[in-house]
Amino acid sequence: MSDWTWEWTGYDPAAEQLRESLCTLGNGYFATRGAWPECRAGLVHYPATYVAGCYNRLRSTVAGRQVVNEDMVNLPNWLLLRFRLRRSGTAWGPWVSPGAHTLLDHRHTLDLRRGTLTRSFRHRTDDGRVLSVEQLRLVHMGDPHLAALRTVVTAEDWSGEIEIESSIDGEVINGNVHRYRALNRHHVTHVHTGAHEPHTVWLTCRTSTSDISVALAARTRVVGGGAPASSELRPARLRAVHRLVIPFSPGRPVTVDKTVALHTSRDRAISEPLGEAVDRVTAAADFPVLLDSHAAAWERLWRRADIHVPGEAGRILRFHLFHVLQTLSPHTADLDVGVPARGLHGEAYRGHVFWDELFVLPCLNLHFPEVSRSLLDYRHRRLTRACRAATAAGRVGAMYPWQSGSDGREESQEWHLNPASGRWLPDHSRLQHHVGSAIAYNVWQYCQASADTEYLHTKGAEMLLQISRFWAGLAVFDPGEGRYRIRGVVGPDEYHDGYPGAAQPGLDDNAYTNVTAAWVLTRTLELLRRLPAWRREELCDRLRLNEDELLKWEEVSRRLRVPYHQGIISQFEGYDDLAELDWDAYRARYSSIRRLDRILEAEGDTVNRYKASKQADVLMLGYLFSPSELRALFRRLGYDLDDDIWRRTVDYYLRRTSHGSTLSELVHGCVLARARRAEAWQYVHQALEADVADIQGGTTGEGIHLGAMAGTLDLVQRGLSGLETRDDALWLDPVPLPALSEYGFTVHYRGHWGVGIRRRSGQLEISVPDSEQSPIRVMLADRAVTIAPGETCSLVVPDHTGPNRD
Repeated sequence: MSDWTWEWTGYDPAAEQLRESLCTLGNGYFATRGAWPECRAGLVHYPATYVAGCYNRLRSTVAGRQVVNEDMVNLPNWLLLRFRLRRSGTAWGPWVSPGAHTLLDHRHTLDLRRGTLTRSFRHRTDDGRVLSVEQLRLVHMGDPHLAALRTVVTAEDWSGEIEIESSIDGEVINGNVHRYRALNRHHVTHVHTGAHEPHTVWLTCRTSTSDISVALAARTRVVGGGAPASSELRPARLRAVHRLVIPFSPGRPVTVDKTVALHTSRDRAISEPLGEAVDRVTAAADFPVLLDSHAAAWERLWRRADIHVPGEAGRILRFHLFHVLQTLSPHTADLDVGVPARGLHGEAYRGHVFWDELFVLPCLNLHFPEVSRSLLDYRHRRLTRACRAATAAGRVGAMYPWQSGSDGREESQEWHLNPASGRWLPDHSRLQHHVGSAIAYNVWQYCQASADTEYLHTKGAEMLLQISRFWAGLAVFDPGEGRYRIRGVVGPDEYHDGYPGAAQPGLDDNAYTNVTAAWVLTRTLELLRRLPAWRREELCDRLRLNEDELLKWEEVSRRLRVPYHQGIISQFEGYDDLAELDWDAYRARYSSIRRLDRILEAEGDTVNRYKASKQADVLMLGYLFSPSELRALFRRLGYDLDDDIWRRTVDYYLRRTSHGSTLSELVHGCVLARARRAEAWQYVHQALEADVADIQGGTTGEGIHLGAMAGTLDLVQRGLSGLETRDDALWLDPVPLPALSEYGFTVHYRGHWGVGIRRRSGQLEISVPDSEQSPIRVMLADRAVTIAPGETCSLVVPDHTGPNRD
């Protein structure tokens, strides 16, 4: 292995779905899992292809109840390619299916630089013959509708004939997540197949309720050797098959290239998917040319986004960046899609969009702002739906859903399965209204980084205003407290969805929810003051926003309640009344207590009774906001937040968090690094290992955790460098973390492409590429510098170990 390659050797059936997820290849438009080409879906292997934004809704009966779920659809499998050898005489042997007893060696190599997956193995047949096979695949980063697979088969010391069967398989279901097995999983219907002479077969289908038409066309050719003895296109009911018989001789490789085009009725500028797919694959270049253009497209991406960190941490960070770019590439900018929490790599969370963009967009803002803008457009297109949801709930403004899919309605399930007990339980996660604050935060951060004033004044302003209206409407004044309160919500922790024994779900005055709501209101009021008068009047008139309502926003933004107990910020009102959990006893009893909620429910108990969090909740405030900005927020609300209070708060929740989410260690690592705490690396290391080591015990095989992957990149980009984009300047406040003391990356900042930031040996180097743009103002803790295009500035930045600085 190298800094750019990852290898998996041997064959471990129990680990195959993890490897398939980690070896997924994609281009932002579609992605295909790293399954063996010859295998169909089963208990060991799960080949799957997903198109961004391709959802379908099905009704199921669960525990005697009718439920409706929308899923990202597993589309027909283009990868399928198998082969068999002719025995003596005319009989064919079995299809080659490598297993532990027939594999002489087996290796997968993922090349991050070129975006390819190479599989090589030697296989011994039951009659003693040995085949050497190498397969190289790509999902084209230059042309988002193309993929290709090259298979090179060599006979070792024997001759004969081999039959290659190259197929598109339409007999697929959504079967990647075992705990969804009780649900209706048949999303693909109306499968039709056909052929286009001389080398192409095709397959079309539709999603059963969303009625998205899908077409795949596959061209399979033998190259570089003798012509096949026979070639037959055989469309069948559910599979489009191309069979070739090829003569074999010792040591002379047979090369078969399969090129595939994929289109759906959601695509722009096409007449219909089938004709476009057939035309595209017919016109596609040969495999070597496709490989070159694909590698060139990846080279352009790496120039814009690569990160340089020495050692194993750097390898993993680049691996994370690779998967982020495969899910959200520049092609995403042309699509109506959000950030799928599990990437385009598996079916967990049904491909839905949560709040994970909160961890993803900060990374994209400074490398691919056009992608960030597109992802925000996804939210803006669903603003009307969010306003209708608020009205239906008796609220005002925009109530964005916790889980979103095709059209922006609430996709959170009403019942979820606890695999530890086998019981279906009510799901109240839809009460996580803080997702609206995440959207507002992303709008603000994107516009700060990009200087996209046009977006801020139009779509951005519309979202901020409606989200602010929702928060101000949800806040109720409590005369006894003299403050506004937000009741009946669920915070980021997710374990706690109600008070013990309460008839109704929801919690009061979740600190994270209230503080971020105050931030949204403050920023929106600031924006209104900055807007040109004509635009402000236009917005207020269209939204029927009057001065009295704005005065209430101002009041709420300053008087929202933040609960405290014992000099510590309370996660929510009444948190201190909950029982303490015997953490040592549960750690001794169970191999993992990450999903403590499931464990307790299986025991007949509930996590709602205990001071126990799944992931960072209060501490999320220290992830989103710099120490100085967080203190200013609390001051505006009329609360003190000094270093001692924050240190005690951090310590308190560190001892009471089970880290049941991959985001948890990431947030804790960043917060501890900002607080200049020695134990930060422990959590950062866990965040880096979350998917590559599958630390949650099987979940990565159902899809990577995109927010955690992007968050580790942001931890270096913003967390360790202290980088902020505000007040028309780049702010830097480097944080010492010995295990990550050296790093370098480039950013796109306000028209400057490739602003370099590098730290090593106590030096911070900032370089601005030559251009016609204005100089950049850089603010550090103790000085301000202005750097003109074409200049490089080196600054001494000692490793401070004291308390946080303003």
